[in-house]
Amino acid sequence: MLQKIGRLFIIKNRFEAFVIIYALALGATARGSAYLTEYPGFGGKLLFLAATGAVFLAGAAILDSLKAKQELAELKAQIEQS
Repeated sequence: MLQKIGRLFIIKNRFEAFVIIYALALGATARGSAYLTEYPGFGGKLLFLAATGAVFLAGAAILDSLKAKQELAELKAQIEQS
């Protein structure tokens, strides 16, 4: 039962990865706009940039891990065929 629930939290394809990255971006822009109202001026803009920049880093990590997982599955399939 727990394995079935656990499979819901595994990113299986690029579409799911992009949906998660989109959700992260929405949250980051909401947080960034709160920073702009809380800290007007240059400090708020830097915090906004940091919040949205973190999404780029997280998105790249998600996509890289998905690519590595697919390459590993391909290598395992090749080894099993040999």
